[in-house]
Amino acid sequence: MVVFFDTVSHDWLIRFVEHRVGDRRMVRLIRKWLKVGVMEEGQVRPATVGTPQGAVISPLLANIYLHYVLDLWARQWRHRHAQGNVIIVRYADDVVAGFEHRTDAERFLTALRERLESVALSLHPDKTRLIEFGRHAAANRERHGLGKPETFAFLGFTHICGRTRNGKFSLHRKTRRDRLRAKLREVKETLRRRLHADIDEQGAWLRQVVTGYFAYHAVPNNIQALSAFRRGVRWLWWRTLRRRSQKDRTTRRAINRLVAQWLPKPAITHPWPEQRFAVTHPRREPDARIGHVRFCAGGAQ
Repeated sequence: MVVFFDTVSHDWLIRFVEHRVGDRRMVRLIRKWLKVGVMEEGQVRPATVGTPQGAVISPLLANIYLHYVLDLWARQWRHRHAQGNVIIVRYADDVVAGFEHRTDAERFLTALRERLESVALSLHPDKTRLIEFGRHAAANRERHGLGKPETFAFLGFTHICGRTRNGKFSLHRKTRRDRLRAKLREVKETLRRRLHADIDEQGAWLRQVVTGYFAYHAVPNNIQALSAFRRGVRWLWWRTLRRRSQKDRTTRRAINRLVAQWLPKPAITHPWPEQRFAVTHPRREPDARIGHVRFCAGGAQ
């Protein structure tokens, strides 16, 4: 993870914006947005670094800044310095880079730190690490007596070196437990505010919540997390209904009937990563020849 939103340099950001935007009025507006400041204890303090937290423009500015600082630089580094296959994935300020050779991963991590320091950024010290990951990681670590391969978290999932039923390597993605619990707490607070709403209204809202959750988290090998979330929503709904009145007698059979009526059942809807990659990167594209990587550098927790 790149320490970004609190430390981004306004001068560098404006330079990058001016590289593509010729409208001086737009540049002036962005400059004002950056310097709007924050309110602390009733006083507005002007901002000299960083982007407005929670502002709608912050993700856009992050992509502009890191496009020039990281994306273009990493592409050049891969073609000029890498000895093996390299794949880099970035979402906002979260980055995961995979390498075929450990030496490439170490050199890239060193070069990345120097690159970020040159534009007033840095890597998060607690969330940046180098791990062995991939189809050979388990065998290599077992050979050296190091135990199971390490995992890493990215975009709400914990990525795990797993196996298929045939014993072949398989990437497993599990919903992070803290994210699942946080979402259930959010559902609990909203149900508390909707305590006396009509049951059908509650059911319609919960259907939207569960459907939206499944739409993102319904990846292969993640069915247990989907089921756990649905069970959690069922329990919260049942407890809410029973608290509507001291005389409420919502039975287990009744809540099961409501859940069957309103909440969708868990099902895997996303394709396997190999299938998605094959569709978006056909073999005729030169950059599609990306093999399996063994080491991960960077990453987010």
